Order: sequence, then structure tokens, then C-alpha cells
Amino acid sequence: ENPDIALYQTVIQDSGIGMSQEFLPHIFEEFTRERSSTESRVNGTGLGMAIVKKLVDKMNGSVNFKSEKNIGTVFSVSLPFKLCHKDSPIEENEENKKNVSHFGIKILVAEDNVLNMEIAEFSLKREGFLLEKARNGKEAFEIFKNSKEDEFSAVIMDIMMPEMDGLEATKKIRALPRSDAKKVPVIAMTANAFSDDRIKAFEAGMTDHLAKPIDSKTLVQMLEKYLPGKIQD
Repeated sequence: ENPDIALYQTVIQDSGIGMSQEFLPHIFEEFTRERSSTESRVNGTGLGMAIVKKLVDKMNGSVNFKSEKNIGTVFSVSLPFKLCHKDSPIEENEENKKNVSHFGIKILVAEDNVLNMEIAEFSLKREGFLLEKARNGKEAFEIFKNSKEDEFSAVIMDIMMPEMDGLEATKKIRALPRSDAKKVPVIAMTANAFSDDRIKAFEAGMTDHLAKPIDSKTLVQMLEKYLPGKIQD
């Protein structure tokens, strides 16, 4: 109806387990799953569809679906986009801005929260980074200790984790008798943004500090601050 607006529709269909008709009215409710992780053996928080619905609503779009038990599910997402009538829709904010590639740069991410890990994984893989995941500080330390020298270009380390917290894990990494352990950037992630927490992070040997909740753009910018990247023509 509006010549300046284009409506894009994306349809995603699977032939999976589907959902019961009784569960369908609850699909967009937070922390809701038809089957628990124990029953389905698939980890999840029950937040995926709630987040999708909120994002689509913010973009003035709509999301519809139909599902049948043991047959599959079809999702349809419709989003309006404003048309660009200029010859070149891409505007550079900086003169002679270089195109930096992160392809193949390997990052170790230690995070025990499933949702935070999913956000970090999506943000980094979208930019071309390779990812190694650790669920706690002890696992992060073991992964780094058993890695090849200079295998990881950076470590993103949550502070509050089970088994071993991020501060202790960073101290143990820094104490390893290898050159990359002393120089690899370790970025702290914590919901506590107070100055004393930042001081503790730096005292443990961490390079910089990111406050939660994780922002994709800020996360990538933080890594670019310490990683040279590869300049593409």
C-alpha cells in the first residue's frame, strides 16, 4: 500500500516432532517449553520464541505459525522495510574505512549461562571468528593449557562461574610457562560494573572489562581493539 515500504516474508518449515495443539497458545511465553531438557535431551531456556516475538513486534512485523504433532512446524515472519531510492544505500561514516576480516581468528569463550553463550556465539561467528566454548573456569583453563601456543587470539571470560571463577582461571592461565599465556587478551564479563570489580579483574591479569548484558556490537568492538584482524581489499 505504501510505495516506500516493501514487505518481506520468510517461511521456515521443518519435518520435526511438532507441537501439540494444547501447547500452541503458550509458544511465545517466556521460560516455556513443551518438553523439558531432561525429556527432550536438548538444552534450552524457553526464551527463543519470546525473544523472536519481541524483536518482530519492535520491527512492526508479524510472526505466524502452524504445527502438528510428529509432522512438523511452519513459521512465517513478515517484516516491513523502508525502500532506499538512493543510488548507493551504504554510507561510510569514516573516510577510507577499511574492510577488516576476522575469518579464522580463534576465540575462547568461558560462560556458564546458556543464553549469554548463545549471544556470544552468534555475534562472533557472524563476524567470522572461530569459537571454542567452556562452561566454567576450570574447563577454560584446561582448554587453554592443552591448546597449541598462539592457538587462541583472545579469551572472553565470565567472572562468576562454577568449579572455578573467571578471576582464578585467568590467574592460572597467566601463570602457564608459555609466551602466549602472558600476552593473550583476556576480556572480563560481569554483571557487576562497580570499580572494585574492575580492579579485581585487572589484578587477576585481565586485559579489559565488558559489562553484562552482552551487546553484540560492543563485544566485537572490544575484540577489534586488541586484535589486528586481516585487512581485505
